[in-house]
Amino acid sequence: MQEREKFPELKEFMDDFEWYLHRHRENFTKEEFNRRMEQGQIVLTEYYQYYLNSWNKVVAVERTIRNVVVEGVPLKGKLDKLEFDGTNVNVVDYKTGDIEKARKKLLPPDDKEPNGGDYWRQAVFYKILVDHYDQKNWKVVSTEFDFVEPDKKKQFKKEKIVISPADITTVTQQIKTVWKKIQDRELYTGCGKSDCHWCNFVKENDMAVALHELTDPDDETVE
Repeated sequence: MQEREKFPELKEFMDDFEWYLHRHRENFTKEEFNRRMEQGQIVLTEYYQYYLNSWNKVVAVERTIRNVVVEGVPLKGKLDKLEFDGTNVNVVDYKTGDIEKARKKLLPPDDKEPNGGDYWRQAVFYKILVDHYDQKNWKVVSTEFDFVEPDKKKQFKKEKIVISPADITTVTQQIKTVWKKIQDRELYTGCGKSDCHWCNFVKENDMAVALHELTDPDDETVE
């Protein structure tokens, strides 16, 4: 194997984590920072060692896709990772937390939740976004949610969602519905503060921000 085909050593992997945590140190109390550092060092070391020999090496990471229009609606998003098999793409989105608590978010629409779970909608949104990205001939075949923290049995888990044409129709309609509400100002509850993220989004008609309402309002996967 040539050197350029190797993944970075564990030390470099952990150095990146520690650099990032120090960069955002002001977001934590001293106790929170030390706890995050300790937890990250343990979990990420185990995660790296578990997946090192199976990771796809043909990837694009932290890819921002802009200037996409779907049925008149402007979209954009930042994707954690795209794994390639030719032009076929598996979108990878990293998640933290307990996978068991997240399972309902992975479910497609049903009688109880006609809009589907947050992660399911997010998965379908990614396919719509990437498939309509004119600058590349990419085709999303699946979206995979990679949980970087082990479950209660100390096992790392991934959940892959294969998306059907019916799923695309459903989420496209949801996107159009959200966009229409934005145009009609139905989602607007302005506070009048100049630095309010929500108010500014309405003023700018930024659909990508509004898609937090469509996907996961607590997750920073769509800009």
